[in-house]
Amino acid sequence: MDSASGSGALDSNEGPSSGRGAPLEGGSGSTEAPAAAPPSRYESQKRRDWNTFLQYLKNHKPPLTLARCSGAHVIEFLKYLDQFGKTKVHVTGCPYFGHPNPPAPCACLLKQAWGSLDALIGRLRAAYEENGGRPESNPFGARAVRIYLREVRESQAKARGIPYEKKKRKRTTATVVATNVSVAVEGSGGGGPDVGDSGGGVSGDASGGGGSGSGSAAVCAAPATSKV
Repeated sequence: MDSASGSGALDSNEGPSSGRGAPLEGGSGSTEAPAAAPPSRYESQKRRDWNTFLQYLKNHKPPLTLARCSGAHVIEFLKYLDQFGKTKVHVTGCPYFGHPNPPAPCACLLKQAWGSLDALIGRLRAAYEENGGRPESNPFGARAVRIYLREVRESQAKARGIPYEKKKRKRTTATVVATNVSVAVEGSGGGGPDVGDSGGGVSGDASGGGGSGSGSAAVCAAPATSKV
């Protein structure tokens, strides 16, 4: 394959035949692939979390390989991250234990919030399988990790006085306004019925022997007379 300058490589049988040079970039003869879309915020965060965990395994004493990583090592990693937390978690002896909005600072340590740890495990669990790991041996989905996260959630809920509850999804109810049509018959002659559309959702009554009802149409037709 020949190499062309500017717009990328061209196939040998697609080169210019009139000697006018290669097609301009962006023209119909360009073979450039469209630019790949940038990764989403979730994908970028997942990649950073995965690299952080691999670096943690590398710095572990003794060093750990991913194949030897277990749920216990994942819990150690979560505890290691507590030093970078920004959530105040009160201990049992603190006077503000169970107080959601303490009026003054205290000496309790900052830790990672349960919600942050739970989301982190979800991203690492997906990254493990995307990088060739088997789902049945995924250390981030181990039972010990789920138990640890549940204990963190319950202890932080008691210490901070903030219960963790699942947010209920708000159901959007569509209001349907039905237009009621009433058909009224005026007079007792042999003419056709007079149709009146109420238009505003208000039901009308039919006169001349017709029944009245809300939300329904009443149609009354005069009996047909035949002359012999």
